[in-house]
Amino acid sequence: MARGDLARGALKGLAAGADLLRRPPAGVVVLIYHRVGGGSGLQLDLAPDVFARQMDELAAAGNVVPLATAIRRLAGDDEVPGAPGVVLTFDDGTDDFADHALPVLVERALPVTCYVATAFVEEQRPFDHGARPLSWGALADACATGLVDVGSHTHTHRLLDRVDPAVAADELDRSVALIQDRLGREVHDFAYPKAVAPAPGVERAVRARFRSAALAGTRANRPGATDPHRLARSPVQAGDGMRWFRRKVAGGMRFEDDVRRLLNRARYAGRRT
Repeated sequence: MARGDLARGALKGLAAGADLLRRPPAGVVVLIYHRVGGGSGLQLDLAPDVFARQMDELAAAGNVVPLATAIRRLAGDDEVPGAPGVVLTFDDGTDDFADHALPVLVERALPVTCYVATAFVEEQRPFDHGARPLSWGALADACATGLVDVGSHTHTHRLLDRVDPAVAADELDRSVALIQDRLGREVHDFAYPKAVAPAPGVERAVRARFRSAALAGTRANRPGATDPHRLARSPVQAGDGMRWFRRKVAGGMRFEDDVRRLLNRARYAGRRT
């Protein structure tokens, strides 16, 4: 086993132990996926069979809800009864979403929000590690299933902790305008690139444009105690398999995210996207 795999396994074990000491609260769990079947070997790229098993488990539990429903439940809307639920989200907009993930979701009738970095789709610009973007036609077909909503992930995947509000506003507005123009859909939800929290002025721009904004967190969002513009999300990784996936669905593994965010401060230093 590679040293990196051993380190990741040790961190996941520590996170599970921390959950025993600090029991995760109940609430809406928002899962982040990036790629399925992309063949990159990255932790954010799941094997199709693993993804299918995870979706089988969620479908059997019957608790996956659209993001819009979850936001209303978090606000205590009495017209949307039921348990808080699990929300599925995908980031970036790579073509394997349509090729590998969407057929699994459609077969199980599971709703999902896809946060798209629109410059990559519009210009057919490859993502890091050569990942190909979706086309607008593929996104339109995905939306036609009635299960897919499209959110903004900025235009160029710009990190919003290191730009002034005017630059951020341009990133947001270009993204929203393209989604509206190419898909004929209103854009209500946003996810920060790399889940990096913004500067205060930038956050005001986000709040003015969207009903929700997602960050990191790897924890449940508690009804009545969650800011919808600070939604916590739990990233699903190739190394999670089913064991750690189940813990994340239960709102656990927060310690893993705490460590990852500390490491990412150095990892993303000097980067713009």
